[in-house]
Amino acid sequence: MQKSIIISFFITLLVSVNVFANSITICESCHITTIKQGIEQAKDHDTLLIKKGTYKEYNLEINKPLTIIGEDYPVIDGEEKGEIITITANNVTVDGLFIINVGTSYTEDYAAIRVRKSKDFVIQNVVLEKLFFGIYLEKSRDGKVFHNKIIGDAVEEYNSGNGIQLWYSHNIQVEHNFVQRVRDGIYLEFSDDCIIKNNVSSNNIRYGLHFMFSNDDLYQDNVFEKNGAGVAVMFSKKIKMFNNIFKENWGSASYGMLLKEINDSEIKGNTFEENTIGINIEGSNRITYQNNDFINNGWAIKVRGACYTNSFIGNNFLYNSFDLSYNSKINDNIFDKNYWSNYTGYDLDKDGIGDVPYRPVKLFSYIVNRTPETIILLRSLFIDIIDFSEKVSPVFTPDNLLDNNPSIKKIEW
Repeated sequence: MQKSIIISFFITLLVSVNVFANSITICESCHITTIKQGIEQAKDHDTLLIKKGTYKEYNLEINKPLTIIGEDYPVIDGEEKGEIITITANNVTVDGLFIINVGTSYTEDYAAIRVRKSKDFVIQNVVLEKLFFGIYLEKSRDGKVFHNKIIGDAVEEYNSGNGIQLWYSHNIQVEHNFVQRVRDGIYLEFSDDCIIKNNVSSNNIRYGLHFMFSNDDLYQDNVFEKNGAGVAVMFSKKIKMFNNIFKENWGSASYGMLLKEINDSEIKGNTFEENTIGINIEGSNRITYQNNDFINNGWAIKVRGACYTNSFIGNNFLYNSFDLSYNSKINDNIFDKNYWSNYTGYDLDKDGIGDVPYRPVKLFSYIVNRTPETIILLRSLFIDIIDFSEKVSPVFTPDNLLDNNPSIKKIEW
């Protein structure tokens, strides 16, 4: 009896909310002609329907739970005067807007849409152009950023912002967004338990994705292509990086992915193709690298030091100039059952595993690390001779840095 009374109470409460929620239409010929007016007159949980047109407005604060829907992508033009939309309430949805001309400042991070100290929000199907920062989440949680298109016109780092930024924000889903030509495509700082999935981040000035001090996050099925320096994951732990594509991140200080001070993480099923360096690793420990493809990179993996107890198992190393660069004579990392296109051993018992261990570090990669100018000798006969001598009798590379079970055929998954 008591249970049925409680259920009836909640049904009545939900019906009451729906009864009192209204829809307010905004257009040039409507009773309400500006978005600011609409927000001021709306009650909690109302819906603002913004008709197609151009609305020259900025500093719009959404301070109550509202649903804001654009019909046929109405344009909100901030005229470069400042921030355009700031959300400070819980349970806000913004859907279907075209926002342009965010203000630029050297003292304030103006955004097209900022979410501040809010939760249970949804930002979806918005198009942002001519922006400083795109979507900026600040001390917020339990939100969704879905199906947005963010196109900047950044030229230099110092006067450009990030496409999607999370700062002290938790349990955020960032999915199916397209971000291009900003400073960092997606940026996380002090943001835990987030999912970054099915996004395309390309042609950005610095990083396609940038992690700092963020733990227990997942990024999966994303494409990071032609970014200035690739992807950087730094000072974080328990990160899962699955099935992403890192492609054509070229430059003297570029890589598919940089790992710095990363611990207890998983890197599986990714493709690193045509990058200067596939993965650049420093101070990162207890990471599993498995089922990744490294294809036509300058260096597939560059280990710069202080990297311990990592496992490289079942990866494909295909036609890289250098499969592995290593700057220490100490190694306790495991390389096992990988396929190496440069492997020239044999398989007499036909079990698919090479009978001769493979030594992935070439002496020439050691030389290039210390004298970069020697790279011009890469294809010379002299280099083949010194690499062969190091393989026969290693002097500069760790004795135990071997793949004892190299796969004879490319691994399929």
